[in-house]
Amino acid sequence: MAAVYSGISLKLKSKTTSWEDKLKLAHFAWISHQCFLPNKEQVLLDWARQSLVAFYKKKLELKEDIVERLWSYIDNILHSRKLQNLLKNGKTINLQISLVKIINERIAEFSLRGSQRNICAVLRCCQGILSTPALAVIYTAKQELMVALLSQLCWSACRQPEGAVVAQLFEVIHLALGHYLLILQQQVNPRRAFGDVTAHLLQPCLVLRHLLSGGTWTQAGEGQLRQVLSRNIRSQIEAVFRGGIFQPELLSSYKEELLDQQQGDVKAGAMKNLLAPIDTVLTSLVSAGYCAASLHTSVVANSVALLYKLFLESYFKEGNQLLCFQVLPRLFGCLKISHLQEEQSKALSTSDWTTELLVVEQLLNSVANNNIYNIAADRIRHEEAQFRFYRHVAELLINHAQAPIPAWFRCLKTLISLNHLILEPDLDDLLASAWIDAEVTEFRTKKAQEMLIHTVFQTYAKLRQVPRLFEEVLGVICRPAAETLRQPVLASGPSTVLSACLLELPPSQILDTWSLVLEKFQSLVLPYLQSDADMALKSLSLSSLLHCIMFNMRSLDSSTPLPIIRRTQCMMERMLRELVQPLLALLLDSPGPEPELWLQKVSDSALLLAYTWAQVDAMLSLNCSQYHSVSGTLTGIAVEISNLPSLLPGVETQHWKKIEKFTAQFSSLGRYCLEQLYLQKMRRTLMQTGFWSEEALQSLRCDAAFIIGSSRKSLNQRTMASWDGQVGTVSGLTYPVAHWHLIVSNLTILISYLCPDDVRYLASVLLRTLPMGKAQEGSIEEEAYVTLEKISKAILHSPLFPEMQSLHSAFLMCVTARCSSILCSGAQRDSGLVSQQLPWLFEKDHMVVGHWENRFAKAGPEGIEPRGEIAKNLLSLVKSNFPIQLEGEQLESILGLLEVISALQLDSLLPPYHVHYFLLLLSMAITRLGCSCSSSLALKFLMTCYQLLGYLQKGKSARSVFKIMYGSDIFEIILTSLFRASGRFPIEMDDPTWLEFLQVIGTFLEELMQMLIQMKLSLLLNFRKITTFLSSSKSYMEAASDKQLENQNPQGRQLLLVSLTRLCHVLGPFLKEQKLGQEAPAALSELLQQAVLQTGAVLQLCSVRGAQGWHLPSVLISSVSTLLEADLGQYCRDGGANISQVTDRTLLSHAALYQGVYSQILLELPALVGHDQSFRAALQFLTLFFLAPELHPKKDSVFTSMFHSVRRVLADTEIPVRVTQDIEPHLGALFTQMLEVGTTEDLRLVMQCILQGLDVSNMWKADVQLLNREACQEQPVSLTVVGPVLDVLAALLRQGEEAIGNPHHVSLAFSILLTVPLDHLKPLEYGSVFLRLHNVLFSILQCHPKVMLKAIPSFLNSFNRLVFSVMREGRQKDKGSTDDLPTVLKCARLVERMYSHIAARAEEFTVFSPFMVAQYVLEAQKVTLYPAVKSLLQEGIYLILDLCIEPDIQFLRASLQPGMRDIFKELYNDYLKYHKAKHEGEKRYTA
Repeated sequence: MAAVYSGISLKLKSKTTSWEDKLKLAHFAWISHQCFLPNKEQVLLDWARQSLVAFYKKKLELKEDIVERLWSYIDNILHSRKLQNLLKNGKTINLQISLVKIINERIAEFSLRGSQRNICAVLRCCQGILSTPALAVIYTAKQELMVALLSQLCWSACRQPEGAVVAQLFEVIHLALGHYLLILQQQVNPRRAFGDVTAHLLQPCLVLRHLLSGGTWTQAGEGQLRQVLSRNIRSQIEAVFRGGIFQPELLSSYKEELLDQQQGDVKAGAMKNLLAPIDTVLTSLVSAGYCAASLHTSVVANSVALLYKLFLESYFKEGNQLLCFQVLPRLFGCLKISHLQEEQSKALSTSDWTTELLVVEQLLNSVANNNIYNIAADRIRHEEAQFRFYRHVAELLINHAQAPIPAWFRCLKTLISLNHLILEPDLDDLLASAWIDAEVTEFRTKKAQEMLIHTVFQTYAKLRQVPRLFEEVLGVICRPAAETLRQPVLASGPSTVLSACLLELPPSQILDTWSLVLEKFQSLVLPYLQSDADMALKSLSLSSLLHCIMFNMRSLDSSTPLPIIRRTQCMMERMLRELVQPLLALLLDSPGPEPELWLQKVSDSALLLAYTWAQVDAMLSLNCSQYHSVSGTLTGIAVEISNLPSLLPGVETQHWKKIEKFTAQFSSLGRYCLEQLYLQKMRRTLMQTGFWSEEALQSLRCDAAFIIGSSRKSLNQRTMASWDGQVGTVSGLTYPVAHWHLIVSNLTILISYLCPDDVRYLASVLLRTLPMGKAQEGSIEEEAYVTLEKISKAILHSPLFPEMQSLHSAFLMCVTARCSSILCSGAQRDSGLVSQQLPWLFEKDHMVVGHWENRFAKAGPEGIEPRGEIAKNLLSLVKSNFPIQLEGEQLESILGLLEVISALQLDSLLPPYHVHYFLLLLSMAITRLGCSCSSSLALKFLMTCYQLLGYLQKGKSARSVFKIMYGSDIFEIILTSLFRASGRFPIEMDDPTWLEFLQVIGTFLEELMQMLIQMKLSLLLNFRKITTFLSSSKSYMEAASDKQLENQNPQGRQLLLVSLTRLCHVLGPFLKEQKLGQEAPAALSELLQQAVLQTGAVLQLCSVRGAQGWHLPSVLISSVSTLLEADLGQYCRDGGANISQVTDRTLLSHAALYQGVYSQILLELPALVGHDQSFRAALQFLTLFFLAPELHPKKDSVFTSMFHSVRRVLADTEIPVRVTQDIEPHLGALFTQMLEVGTTEDLRLVMQCILQGLDVSNMWKADVQLLNREACQEQPVSLTVVGPVLDVLAALLRQGEEAIGNPHHVSLAFSILLTVPLDHLKPLEYGSVFLRLHNVLFSILQCHPKVMLKAIPSFLNSFNRLVFSVMREGRQKDKGSTDDLPTVLKCARLVERMYSHIAARAEEFTVFSPFMVAQYVLEAQKVTLYPAVKSLLQEGIYLILDLCIEPDIQFLRASLQPGMRDIFKELYNDYLKYHKAKHEGEKRYTA
């Protein structure tokens, strides 16, 4: 019997026992079942506690490691499973307050001094207490202990350096906050809770929340704070403030402080008892010293936003708007910006400005979103208290403009949305600081500025005061300022906003605004332009405004009132006479060869207005017959030299010559507008009748030549500038982009009138400006801008490009010339010799190369093959030493050009171009590559060449190549070159790049041979030469036993294998289709026989058993499948009707190879799944092997082996579900073939395996448990699990009540449906899950009527989830695409159908119909649906309204909330108007 240990208690208290022994004894006593002590657990815990208390009270001296071990001992006890079991069984363990106090003291010491002695053990002990409810009572029973602990924990976290924080600390804070929240819920004294929170917790919690929000401790790294825990702690802190500071019981105190004090109604006696909660909170918030000075501003700012949010959440309701406003100025007063005086903007740093402006934005948004500001109520009842505060905020923002900060613009936007009068007194300063004079460069800031300007214009448009707004804008533009420092007035953002606003304005306001700008221009700018650069810049700004106004007004037409037409015509005449012509006149007196800045800007302004006038004049003349242009009638005039349209009425031709000469001196907006004028002149000429006269054509050619030639110099200097597409922002930097954009946009007009030199110039510019190689990713802003590269890329990919034949031909020639120049730069011989060997590289015209087609097509003397001249030449070059060698940089350049060639429509080239490009690409493909070219680069280059050759040969002119070369010669040239080049690729045989290269080469060779067959081009000649060439490749067909095997070229062997395989693959099916007895097919059959034998020999060589066992390269699988197919095909052609009766020595000679590959494929099949092509080839081989019984091994059943191998593939958990779904069709085809030939025993095996793996009852239970378990976790249920489960569920339910007799089992389906996620899914996933859920519900409704008698509430609960999800997904989003709308519409139709099925069972659902309508109305109140979705859902709910009787309608009207009542009223009115009236009308005509 085991000894019973006793006396341990005395030894623990004895002074003679060493502390080392005491700790060992205590540990033994705790874990040993052989030690009996009365109340042992309590005794041991008390001993450790008393020891620590005595030590910290200086009554006992202990070494540091002993103290550490005592804390660890207590920690082990608190976290032990033994203690948890004792407490669970009802045993009481008492913790003394003294232990809790020393824990609090240690944490306080850690907080104040940063002393980390024993802190980890102390925190673990604290965590052990708080995580055990029976022990945590000691904290929750004494609120002051919990408050002290929580305060010190928060201070500890706030005062620790970022890298030295103890990870355990935040877990303890999380637990402590949870317990304190429970205390607050049970607290009956609101003042005590308020006092505790404000006195002890407010400051540390605010600092801690700020640090957590900034991600101080959440960066990735070991021991760092998890994102989820950080979010939970922040939420708990907010809950503490809500439960301590903003309790419902304190509402009266807030009212007394904020409303009664303001009104002066508080008596002197009442003042003593006033709690003054806001004053208490704000005093604590703004007091200094509780956090680092660098943090104080941001902590206070973020806390202001938080406190206001919590205040609104707690106290905002109808009638409390004034109270919710009164706290706003108090909170705003805590921000530093509220105390700024004039000219003190620099008192705050940029980061402080950003922080505080973000808070001001949140405060103002809260006011706007909660409708706290009612303009009328504020003015009538509260003496404009709110208005005055918002005016104060607006003045602060305007006086201390912060244009680089996006939040500054957003604050002003919210203020003007609240009431435009808030900013009306400072409108000019607002326009100056936020728009005209603002220096905005960053994208986010530009978007914020754009939104502000949009709000300003929209507001004044609604007020019908746009002219008043423009008066302010013009005042700002015309006031004295350093114009050179200003950005363009109408950049992309403001211009877009202004255009949208102008389009909505009535013509009268547009004309008023136009007249106003014109008058200001004439009175304030035009008289002072001479020699004044600032005035010239102002004129350009005003011209941009006029351009925007005129281009974005609504066009006149025949229905426009006559006074508007006459006024518009007067404005056009006045503008031409009083503004455009005087400005142009200033340009005629050019002072000298070097124009001054003011004159440049005046020219820009004058020509911009001239172009604008001409464009608008043409548009008005076309659209409105009552408008009479000064330029004369636009259409219907016969063209004569005298009435050819001029650039502008009233300006003589010699004056334009001077202006052209002047603008040619610099690239600017003026030159761009002059080009636009010439383009407009071309349009006017083309619109006149008889424009094909010689005079008109000559004029068109001259105009087109001027447009193209005006900027050759600027386009030759390639610029990376980007242009926003606005005329007003064209400058010297962006002019080349704008000029190229103008040309490309109008190519359809220009191209017909350009001379060949100009066309070649355009082609060269197009090629030079195309992006070569990888495009660099730009910013979001740059994506919307135009660059030379983007314009050129757009024209290259345009479907119109091939239609412009002259430009397309010139571009093809440019690309050819560029490629040839790079190839010639790599020539290793004299260029004259190279030009004789490769003449097509030096031809400048495609037509010359095209003539070879006719030359070689003619028959020569007997015995001479004219077509073989080029092939013979190329083959000799490849075999000897090709005269061109490319290095890495040259190869990169050619790859860029090949990318351009790939964008061209090579399959539609004319024969001369086709031949030239074929020879060029073939020359590239057989070029030698230097040592500086890496294997990957070389393979990429070769693959690109052969892909383009293949694409080219699919074209309509493919036959033209075979007129100068035999197909077999091309085959031999390519393979000879590849055999020589393959030795330089130090690459693994199974490398994906090499396998892809083999696939590309194989595809090209196969397509080449297929083309020979399709075109019937000397089949016997070509295939005999191909077979002979492949047979002669002895160096790649050495015996497998050769000692030099390892020194051979494995890449060359694989190339040979691929070539032979493709030859068999082409000849086999072709011969199978031919009639028997013909000479050519018989000869071709012999060639196929040779190819099969050679393929088998090469396969034997490639699939060698090495030291490490059998190796099966991926390329061999498809080859051996092709070989087996060719073998079997030969036997069928030889007359063997039944394969099993055929015995052939060739088949048997390959039998060992086939059987070895079969065995290896069965082993490697799961590994091949990830490689789609290899896997399909393996399945094809298995299918063919299965159909050749004479190859089957004698011992095992092939059916059984293949079936189990496929089972392993399907059961492999490492194979992704998506891949499994992709391979299912191929496996299905294999199974179909197996089952067609399989025996009854084979079928029995299959059924047995399937039934063993399918237990319906287990599946049902497992799926329910799985779904319920997964629904409780943070991650949603995997859709790969949900889909099949719902499919099985629907299938089972469709079996009806006969199969599932227990209604409870059916009701389990509702639990499953409620756990399926419908949120945060991609559109396709959402549609799939929704359809399956609908199918389950429909199966229950149709197939289980007995269940529906009692389960209608559960049914509607699940159905309403579908309805609500459709409404969420079908809501109109602020800035979202409608790509997912078709999916939502399909789901909405399913909902409508379900409503119709429900309505068809009126007796069961009538009682629930008003509740269904109420649920719909409740959700409809929250969202704004797309019209199509709303229409479908309403059609469904109308059917439910049909079930409602009049008392139901009255019940809904009485019980719904006010907002919902309005929605229901609108819904019911539409129901009566559109649905019920329609059906009642139909009944009248129903017999």
